[in-house]
Amino acid sequence: MIPGAMDPKKMQAMMKQMGIQSDDIPATSVVIETESEKMTILNPQVVKITMQGQESFQITGSVQVEEKTSSEDLKMVMEQAGCSEEEAQSALEQTNGDIAEAILLIADGKE
Repeated sequence: MIPGAMDPKKMQAMMKQMGIQSDDIPATSVVIETESEKMTILNPQVVKITMQGQESFQITGSVQVEEKTSSEDLKMVMEQAGCSEEEAQSALEQTNGDIAEAILLIADGKE
């Protein structure tokens, strides 16, 4: 144990006395989506902390960031290639968001 560090059991007891509860969550991944990107946290350590009726989460782990395809990109590919949203999404993912390449990919598949 680190000199001067508090025993984890004593720390838990003190937190409980102050009305703070923490629970480990056995998560396998955590996904956070914003308008422009998707963050996936792999091998996460997740702790849920409840204090005064409010829940918050502490998350640590390896982060992977992917840019999300915008709805304008999907619409453009769908219109130009004459395809479904699923086909457009798949093509954009395969071409790393390159609209022209996605349209050509779909066109080649229809021939």
